[in-house]
Amino acid sequence: SGGVFRVELQVWDKDKGYVVRVPRFHEIVTEGANLLEAKKMAKEAIELCLEAQGESIENLDFVGIQRVTIAA
Repeated sequence: SGGVFRVELQVWDKDKGYVVRVPRFHEIVTEGANLLEAKKMAKEAIELCLEAQGESIENLDFVGIQRVTIAA
């Protein structure tokens, strides 16, 4: 069913973009040149997984989680 999905966004390379993983769908690993594109790619991948599983994709909201690492 549609809904809110947690995603993990990681900086791949500051010049190359972001990697996105979706914990609910271990098969999803996608990327984007910037945060907006990375989120768009993740949303499309989630919609495809839901469609393949025969679940509804109506009212699909998107939530992104960003993490910051501080060097010791």
